[in-house]
Amino acid sequence: MQPRSQTYDVIVVGAGNAALCAALSAHEHGAGVLVLERAPLAERGGNSVYTDGKMRVVYEGLDDILALSTDLSPEEIERSDFGRYTEEEFFDDMARITQNRTDPDLCEILVRQSRATLRWMKANGVRFHPNYGRQAYRVDGRFKFWGGAPIVVSGGGRGLVDALFKSAEKHGIEVVYNAWAQELVHSDRGVSGVVARISGETRTLRAGAVILACGGFEANAEWRSRYLGPGWDLAKVRGTRYNSGDGLAMALRIGAQPYGHWSGCHATGWERYASDFGDLVQTPNFQRHSYTFGIMVNAEGKRFLDEGADFRSYTYAKYGHIVLDQPGQYAWQIYDSKISHLLLDEYRTRQVTKVTANTLEELADKMEDVNKAQFLNTVRDFNAAVKTDVPFDPNIKDGRSAPGLDVPRSNWANTIDTPPFEAYAITCGITFTFGGVRINTQGQVLDTNHGLIPGLFAAGEMVGGIFYFNYPGASGLTSGAVFGRLAGASAGGYAKQNLRG
Repeated sequence: MQPRSQTYDVIVVGAGNAALCAALSAHEHGAGVLVLERAPLAERGGNSVYTDGKMRVVYEGLDDILALSTDLSPEEIERSDFGRYTEEEFFDDMARITQNRTDPDLCEILVRQSRATLRWMKANGVRFHPNYGRQAYRVDGRFKFWGGAPIVVSGGGRGLVDALFKSAEKHGIEVVYNAWAQELVHSDRGVSGVVARISGETRTLRAGAVILACGGFEANAEWRSRYLGPGWDLAKVRGTRYNSGDGLAMALRIGAQPYGHWSGCHATGWERYASDFGDLVQTPNFQRHSYTFGIMVNAEGKRFLDEGADFRSYTYAKYGHIVLDQPGQYAWQIYDSKISHLLLDEYRTRQVTKVTANTLEELADKMEDVNKAQFLNTVRDFNAAVKTDVPFDPNIKDGRSAPGLDVPRSNWANTIDTPPFEAYAITCGITFTFGGVRINTQGQVLDTNHGLIPGLFAAGEMVGGIFYFNYPGASGLTSGAVFGRLAGASAGGYAKQNLRG
């Protein structure tokens, strides 16, 4: 399939959440839009389609939840404590998690536009519902939400992508698949199009503005080694195999300014024997995020991080890096029967490397690549240190700690002493890279001379300067949508002014 025209108001490179939000926003502002998707139809949607659909959003209480999720029953409302998540809390989380490095102007846009952007997405056909499964625990008959991410897209990442594509089709936005953008058409006047290889044929397509929203470089093993460091070529890729840094390379070749944490990324604990790239059927079953209720040990049988340092939403995106640094790039998560009911659904699927035993000695034998003697010592010392007089409460940072250990344990410490015992093998799964290009508050790309590159805009993982070291869980999709919407509006206005005179 080839594009219907040679010239468009706006060309969007990419077809994930950020790209489709950009396309819809540009169309809203009167632009004729072409979307170039490198993947075939069956794999469309970028990294977004591989997510579980959680979105971090500012909300003041039940009314904001009902504005996004209109089909809650009275019974669901009665048994739910949604709390609130203010702009100030979102700002604080971004500052704390990024060690005060997040770009203040971009952070302000992300936070202050989060609520309006989700409502705009809802108007474009995206359906939301409360995230009972992952951001709320039932205590005394009521679900208490925590962590600032009470909302999830119905149908997860697939539901999100399908809804945005349906809206794009409804509005007549043209999408071309197997379209590998390779160069920007560029002159002293700025960017005026894209050179793309479409179904094996190289085409030059003209546009009044180009929006790059085609992801980072997480699927490029050579770039991972170059920018993230030694060993990163061994990481599993959680999402699409098509995010190989092509958009970044195109932009950098014409002088775009690199910005943000180029040696940083979002990386989690992941099924040890998962496929090398995301699998649309199996990928949701590969994550292992219940570590806050157990312990993790490496090949030496030693704990190596504080499993209870904070809520999962604030640690899971950085703990994959720590797992990658362990001998053999793997670890085991250990649980006993006291907390097994709290394990997330993916622990109960077929796509899991799991061993069970009625004694710790038997469990150690089944974990064939772990030092048995040290593992048993680690569990013994951990159990002795747990402050069992402090009540366990998964809804709050309960202070149930295990002090005095070489590696501290801050919250949710439970002794590992009640059979049957379970162990799950994990490695590192990379989600997306943090380094990107620099944009201004209108989504326009800046060059290395700190000036604008006329006609070039960016959104999604292409944008640098937002996340450093770590990220608050569920803020990636929100960032993609917020900056996609922004870039689309700016590009649409720019194209009308400059292409149509």
